[in-house]
Amino acid sequence: MNDQQLLRYSRHILLDEIGIEGQQAILQGRALVIGAGGLGSPAALYLASAGIGQLTIVDHDSVDLTNLQRQIAHTTERVGQPKAESARTTLNAINPECRVSALVERVDDARLAALVAQHDVVLDCTDNFKTRHAVNRACVAHRVPLVSGAVIRFDGQVSVFDTRRADGGQQLGPCYSCLFPQDQPFEDVACSTMGVFAPLVGVVGAMQAAEALKLVMGIGESLSGRLLLLDGLRMEWSSISITRNEACPVCGTQHP
Repeated sequence: MNDQQLLRYSRHILLDEIGIEGQQAILQGRALVIGAGGLGSPAALYLASAGIGQLTIVDHDSVDLTNLQRQIAHTTERVGQPKAESARTTLNAINPECRVSALVERVDDARLAALVAQHDVVLDCTDNFKTRHAVNRACVAHRVPLVSGAVIRFDGQVSVFDTRRADGGQQLGPCYSCLFPQDQPFEDVACSTMGVFAPLVGVVGAMQAAEALKLVMGIGESLSGRLLLLDGLRMEWSSISITRNEACPVCGTQHP
């Protein structure tokens, strides 16, 4: 790191758990953020400000006036612009050293597989089960940890699905499909019809960034094997244990 980097990231370097080595790992890290909306905005902002080396933002949508209540990577002047490109503009202003790629596209399974394989951690900031399951399959196949978040109305949730290593020393960590089986019907609930309390996407998105950075550095304990649920009206957190489903069609056959 040069002198400017040592100054920019000094508050990280002061932390014994991070130090020079941890910050260097962040600078060399590669994160894929799928979705540049309510969750993707704060997640990407914190990843870029922390100095993640390569940040890829994927979103096919454009900025709408209704997004600005909570999607803090975008501005009024950018209404109508692609979200991925709008987010890149914001991230470059915060930290020009972060290499940001903006992909304005709706990714299919093949494209997802190629993108996931090129990154160290994936953040699922989407809002529908079809995409979440597609992202999960790609992460399991390429053994890349997945940080998943969701918010609707006053409720939020966040977890890590990391099938690379054992959970609690007992068994390999579960995948997203172990929690929400992909062969079961789920009804997507859109914030356009149900509403969403703006600050909660900031809370959950920031937690996704924190988990992603910990995974990149290899420090602390991740949320693998745990689902955190937030009741925003009571401001109470609860934790649910998640175990790997040995019969899971996604991760159950990946390991002996």
